[in-house]
Order: sequence, then C-alpha cells, then structure tokens
Amino acid sequence: MTEPKFLSIGVDAVDAENGAPAPDRLISGDPKFRTWNIEERDGGLYAGIWESTPGKWRIIYDEWEFCHILTGVSVIAEDGGEARTVKAGDSFVLRPGFKGSWEVLETTRKEYVIKL
Repeated sequence: MTEPKFLSIGVDAVDAENGAPAPDRLISGDPKFRTWNIEERDGGLYAGIWESTPGKWRIIYDEWEFCHILTGVSVIAEDGGEARTVKAGDSFVLRPGFKGSWEVLETTRKEYVIKL
C-alpha cells in the first residue's frame, strides 16, 4: 500500500501524547500539554496540534516553528524583547535561538510545523 499524499490535521487522526514543561523550566502554575503529532519526517520535520492548560514556563528554541493559534490566549515574551499576546487566528514563526517564556492565560491550542 502506498503512503497517502494528503493528511488532515486534526485531533481524531492520532492519539494524544501527554506532557508538561520540564521541572527546571516551570515558572508558575501546573500546565499540562497534549500533542497530536500528525506528521514526522526524516530530517526533523513535524506537524500537528499542541494544547496547553494555564501556566508559565521558559522556552528555548533550537528549531524553527510555524504556529497558528486555534483557541485560547497566551503571552510569549522574548528575553530582552517585548511580550506578545497571541489568540485564536494569530500566526507566527519562532526562529532558532528564541529564548523567553510562554504563559498560557486561557487553555491554548495551536497547529504547528517544526523544522529541526
């Protein structure tokens, strides 16, 4: 059987993986993650849906990531830069070398594409 060339991105496509920030990165709250990783390719390409409950943690990006917020409200603050509030409908890219914090104010769900 050949591999399908069209993939729908949705939470019904695969089982969710559960997670949380590493304890040494947690700033406040008790955020819990769910990730539906729909696509994973050789060379470090990933696509899917990620969700977090409220809380705040440090983020350090070695990868490139495109994000599109589906639901919720979060604040992403870059070290030495400005804090940006993102909400449903917002799209953005986080580039390798980004360091700062992610704070989920209202449970946030995003579509993502990551390239290592």
